[in-house]
Amino acid sequence: MDFRHFFDSKKISFIAIFAVLTTFSVAKATTTYAASDTAAATGYEAHADEEFEPTKVIMEHISDAHDWHLWGHTSIPLPVILYTDKGFEFFLSSAFHHGEHDHPGKHYTYRLVDKKKIKVVNAAGAVDEEASKNVWDFSITKNVASMFLSVIVLLLIFTSVARAYKRREGKAPKGLQSFLEPIILFVRDDIARPNIGHGYARFMPLLLTIFFFIWVNNLLGLIPIFPGAANVTGNIAVTFVLALIVLIVVNVNGNKYYWKHILMPDVPWWLYPIMIPVELVGVISKPFALMIRLFANITAGHIIILSLISLIFVFKSLAIAPVSLAFVLFMNVLELLVAALQAFIFTLLTALFIGMAVEEHH
Repeated sequence: MDFRHFFDSKKISFIAIFAVLTTFSVAKATTTYAASDTAAATGYEAHADEEFEPTKVIMEHISDAHDWHLWGHTSIPLPVILYTDKGFEFFLSSAFHHGEHDHPGKHYTYRLVDKKKIKVVNAAGAVDEEASKNVWDFSITKNVASMFLSVIVLLLIFTSVARAYKRREGKAPKGLQSFLEPIILFVRDDIARPNIGHGYARFMPLLLTIFFFIWVNNLLGLIPIFPGAANVTGNIAVTFVLALIVLIVVNVNGNKYYWKHILMPDVPWWLYPIMIPVELVGVISKPFALMIRLFANITAGHIIILSLISLIFVFKSLAIAPVSLAFVLFMNVLELLVAALQAFIFTLLTALFIGMAVEEHH
């Protein structure tokens, strides 16, 4: 496929320069934001002699939360939705005052434990584990809010592009069209068509949705301030659901040759007790590999960046800041590549698994 007309565009040159400048500014913002937040969270400025715990700070940054942190002790409260054996409870996460206070609800008194788990508190002020088992948390957490945001962004982008195609039918793409069309054609011509073959078109909506959902959420996760900083694709629950969707699509669309290979492989019948369990394990292990790969790569990137920033506080010296900043800049540039690469790999393997399931034997 010829992309020369795309890369020769003056707009693309401008976008490339802008992307590099944005990367450096984002990296600088990441360092400033995380450093100030780390200092505030650990009381480093007020208690310089206290031992800094990088693991605790890093895990707080990459884990989900019931509020959307902005800076210092400032955050946006998010809705808390609890289903108990006595009915629903609705309130904002600000009622917990960053986990410092319990909230007396209609049915129980609740406490935010480790800034992520909501537990029931008894009259003595202790956590009641038995009563907590009756509480189901359906809250809008930071990751959920970020997913809603990414869905809104995707809807705005693609409805705009769809309208542009209707208005400019038969004409060359322009503006946002010219940026997205080569990417869409890449997914079609280099991912779907070679790996799925005949009938690839009916899987294109799924593949495009997976690719852009992962890519947009990866990019949002690299923005250190609101509306970014949520570790959506680094949350194993999210990657689990994506992998589960792939598992269902692959096996629902599997043809008779696919199931024959699993349930009646071409081996002597006395090997069936060994081969059939092995094949069934393979059915589960493929999407499991997708889940772990995406989760591990995105989480590792965030941990490395935060670890480099933490070096300033571990050594308790600003002299290490230039070295730390240089590595953070490099990692942010690398993470921009990883954001697109992980979306590509997940989509490519999804198409490959679908192709193996629908392949016709001649």
